[in-house]
Parts: sequence; C-alpha cells; structure tokens
Amino acid sequence: MAEGILLEPVAREMLLPEASRVLRLSAALPQIRAVLAGETDAVALQATIACLLWEALPQTNWCGFYRRVGESQLAVGPYQGTMGCLRIDFARGVCGAAARTRTVQRVPDVHAFPGHISCDARSRSELVIPVVNQGELRAVLDLDSPHLDAFSAREAEILHAFVDEILGPPGVVF
Repeated sequence: MAEGILLEPVAREMLLPEASRVLRLSAALPQIRAVLAGETDAVALQATIACLLWEALPQTNWCGFYRRVGESQLAVGPYQGTMGCLRIDFARGVCGAAARTRTVQRVPDVHAFPGHISCDARSRSELVIPVVNQGELRAVLDLDSPHLDAFSAREAEILHAFVDEILGPPGVVF
C-alpha cells in the first residue's frame, strides 16, 4: 500500500455531501489501519495519518498535527497543506482550546470563534481532535477547510475514535 489508499479520486477542496464524506472516511480507515499496523513511533504514525487523511478528506486545505512541546504550547508537526502556524499557545485558537480542554472542537465558522488564529486566511471551518496518551495530552489533529461547516458531528466522532485507537495506546512512543 505504499502508493496510498484506494478511493475514488475527488478534486482537492471539494465539499461532498455529509453522507458521501462519512462513507469515504469509513472506506479509508480500514486501509489506513492496515498501513499503520505494528508501527509505534508517534511521528511516523502522525505523518502517515496526515498523508492518508489528506487523501480521504478532500474538503480539507490543511490536515495534520500540532505536537505538545511545553506546559501550554503546541508546535507544528507532520501535516499536508499550506504552511501552518509554527507555534500555538493553549490560550489561543481552536487548537489551543482542544489542547486546553482535551475535547473535540468542531467549529462550523472559524470567524465566529473567539480568538481564532488565521494560519491560512482561506480556512472557514475547523475540526480539532486532542491526542491523549497515558493520561497526557500529546498533540492535536487539526483539520481545516475553505468551506463553512465542512465537518459533521459524525465525522468528528469517527475521527476521535480513530485517533484514540491509533495514538492512544500505551505502546505508542512520543
């Protein structure tokens, strides 16, 4: 599977109907699990997840991780898309809110989110999932889209369970 995952090609940044997005994600995850089987290095896992979710989620213009590098600071990690913010404090933005609260942040309109950080002015909605391993926040998975309300509650639920499954076990080395 070195060539990626097998999905119907879709134009980058296209917003499919929710049912199609959920079906596409559901078809991609078993393939992504197969690629990741046996890997325990967090950076290798994050880089591969970012790459393959980028293929599976065409509505994104940024897909990747911010790693916890201090008491209350994140630094950009493996990602796909335009340049991300290099550092994000827990007190700022959607990623900071997910890190601070350890809860999924699904923001249909980032311009309505107090303290939103605009790393890419084209982004209009965002989904951020905390990565918790052995009780510690290790990173966040950040998904941005140039479309309003590009991530459904169902997609958030599926991706949260996937992140917990792959990056949450004690054997993963951060």
